[in-house]
Amino acid sequence: MDGLLQVSWGTVFWASVSFVIVLILLKKMAWGPILKALKDRETSIENALSEAEKARGEMASLQAGNEKLLKEAREERDHILKEAREMRDSMISEAKNTAKSEGEKMIASAREAIENEKNAALAEMKAQVASLSLDIAEKVIRQKLSDDASQQALVQNMLNDVKLN
Repeated sequence: MDGLLQVSWGTVFWASVSFVIVLILLKKMAWGPILKALKDRETSIENALSEAEKARGEMASLQAGNEKLLKEAREERDHILKEAREMRDSMISEAKNTAKSEGEKMIASAREAIENEKNAALAEMKAQVASLSLDIAEKVIRQKLSDDASQQALVQNMLNDVKLN
């Protein structure tokens, strides 16, 4: 058993040379591509993180822009509604004023028409009364004034009545 535990320096040399060759081959063939792949992966992850951060910043600015647009739209809506209310109120006020003035004109026109009708009716009544009075007076005078003394007394009474009125 002594032979098994003996170390042969030739075997150690060739094993060491083989190990170094395998180590160099592994470094060139395996470690280099593996390290390069890890470095590429690290770079892509950093790029993805920076893109995500940039996208987050853009989303925040877009959200702020959307909030601003929404606020402006609400203000515009409120402004339009206020103008519509003011326009409605002015139209109602204008319609009331127009209706009031038209009503006053109609009332004045109706009063004038009533006054004209009243004056016409009074004039017609006066004409009829005068006509009837003349007819009655003519009949009474024909009967009463058959002599000159009664005629003179009647003329004198009429002159006195005209002076009083």
